[in-house]
Amino acid sequence: MEAIYEYAWLIPVLPLAGAMILGLGLISFGKATSQLRSPSSIFIVSLCGAAMVLSFALFWSQYQGHKPYTRMIEWASAGDFHLSMGYTIDHLTALMLVIVTTVAFLVMIYTDGYMAHDPGYVRFYAYLSLFSSSMLGLVVSPNLVQVYVFWELVGMCSYLLIGFWYDRKAAADACQKAFVTNRVGDFGLLLGMLGLYWATRSFEFDVIGDRLQQLVESGVLSGAMAALFAVLVFLGPVAKSAQVPLHVWLPDAMEGPTPISALIHAATMVAAGVFLIARMFPVFEDIPTAMSVIAWTGTVTAFIGATIAITQNDIKKGLAYSTMSQLGYMVMGMGVGGYTAGMFHLMTHAYFKAMLFLCSGSVIHGMEGVVGHDPAYAQDMRMMGGLRKFMPITAITFLIGTLAISGIPPFAGFWSKDEIIGLAYEANPMMWLVAWITAGITAFYMFRMYFSTFEGRFRGTDTSVRQQIKLEQLQEMGLSMGPGAMNPKELTMETEPDRAKGEHDTHGHHHSTTPHESPISMTLPLMLLAVPSILVGLVGTPFANYFEAFIHPPSEVFDMTEAAAHFDWSEFLLMAGSSVGISLIGITLAVMMYLRKTIDPAAIAARIPSLYQLSKNKWYFDDIYYNVFVLGSRRLARQVLEVDYKVVDGVVNLAGLVTLLTGEVLKYFENGRAQFYALIVFAAVLGLVIFSGIT
Repeated sequence: MEAIYEYAWLIPVLPLAGAMILGLGLISFGKATSQLRSPSSIFIVSLCGAAMVLSFALFWSQYQGHKPYTRMIEWASAGDFHLSMGYTIDHLTALMLVIVTTVAFLVMIYTDGYMAHDPGYVRFYAYLSLFSSSMLGLVVSPNLVQVYVFWELVGMCSYLLIGFWYDRKAAADACQKAFVTNRVGDFGLLLGMLGLYWATRSFEFDVIGDRLQQLVESGVLSGAMAALFAVLVFLGPVAKSAQVPLHVWLPDAMEGPTPISALIHAATMVAAGVFLIARMFPVFEDIPTAMSVIAWTGTVTAFIGATIAITQNDIKKGLAYSTMSQLGYMVMGMGVGGYTAGMFHLMTHAYFKAMLFLCSGSVIHGMEGVVGHDPAYAQDMRMMGGLRKFMPITAITFLIGTLAISGIPPFAGFWSKDEIIGLAYEANPMMWLVAWITAGITAFYMFRMYFSTFEGRFRGTDTSVRQQIKLEQLQEMGLSMGPGAMNPKELTMETEPDRAKGEHDTHGHHHSTTPHESPISMTLPLMLLAVPSILVGLVGTPFANYFEAFIHPPSEVFDMTEAAAHFDWSEFLLMAGSSVGISLIGITLAVMMYLRKTIDPAAIAARIPSLYQLSKNKWYFDDIYYNVFVLGSRRLARQVLEVDYKVVDGVVNLAGLVTLLTGEVLKYFENGRAQFYALIVFAAVLGLVIFSGIT
């Protein structure tokens, strides 16, 4: 069994090798490599599968009680400074390796069907493999420096994948937005790392926690300074895990292909932030201020994400805001001391959210045959409806994911989210109230998505809906359209050459009147992900919590038998009943509004226009950031340009002018006659004597 630990470094290296081979092939023999579609996908999926098998072997070994394994090499040394690199395998690492490799493996299988006709098929697999390798490298990192290296690699890969269709302006803007927003958080993380090293002289997680506590207790370091360092480190997860106020990049990241949306939102980029909080838990748990900041940041994020998701019509953006909200739950759980609860929700969420995103991709794939490849139509739920009879597998799996995220027992999300809500009640009743209300909102908007997409009549051929969507697009672009400014027929007009472009052209239009179920390469991962979405929560039930027995803070001892003996059924039924009750209320409202149609959502929006606009405009975060940072930066740049033009350039030009005039005057004194030079010297001496006599 020890041998698998010695070769654990292969887990991140295998996907990296695959990405390098495909990348070199695309650079050196681009056309030939691009034509090797099936061999490339089989090669990458096989390498990821091998990493997954090794991850499961390590997980089983850790579960059986093998002690944590760390292997290090000295990477840099200068005087007293020593920096080591390597890998560590403990319970947390083993769990994350299984989550990342299983989701990545299924996403790669799904990609074969979803990207089958995309000209960038091979390039996409290379990016996916590099992305998976970066996340796996982050997971096995034994210290903060190595985490930071892979942290940045994850950010770079997200930039490449979000902007995969870089010829579309929206995708190009989205990847830049994600990159810049994450730089803000990463700068905070870097400052926090350097501050912690300055205080503790170490980058090792456990050593930092122990030494920081000793320094604060002895008075060498103030508690405020320790809290500042911890909060700066937390800025990294705030950006990566899309917490308020650095969450604005996440919805725009939907411009990338759906497989990468699933991977980012389930098991890689956003999970990296929660994972880092878990790794740094020995540091955070002894700093009450930092824990409070973490808990309230998660609480606010969960609520804001849920309230924005209510009014989203784009199926992927609706899921994106649901991810933001669920990440808020995870961060809240960590902040109230629920290390195990946060990681449990990360695991359950990874599976059902990956399934939900892949279901949305299946829906989009089916809709494109009817409405064309414009995402404004193919992803808008107002163009959908009644898809259950056309896409039964996608509908059933989406319903399973919806029940799981809504916290309905016995689905996975119930056990993990309910544990966080219970811990929030113990920590702060106000925090519990926000989390409880958010649970109801979550159930409402998720069933709104399900009913709008899969129930009712199919609206994909409804020209009035298409016209409305087009009108909204033009309004968002800042175009004012009066009643007679444009003929409505022009909004949906298609030319014969457009129709002839075909099914798989990114600008092609519809060629069918009804959507279709996706191929087996896309539906098989959905069915496989449905299994953990239903069952994986059972490993963390409060009366038999195998998950907490495996994953618990290093500083604590957990006895499952003792915990089961002290389990209080009345308390559990009260807390669980309240959270399920609010979820059922949300589901009932969704049924009345979007299935039975007994309540008109438009009428409610008209009664509370300010709240509706607040949700519709995403709490105005984008508008505020645009006016303050984008326009503010431009105004500052113009002022700096004025200073540069008038002051800096003016001084340089003046120096040049003085030099020119001085040279013009002095050239007449350079005539080559010694008598003239002697006369100048005599005049200068005489002038000096006269000046001295006067003074």
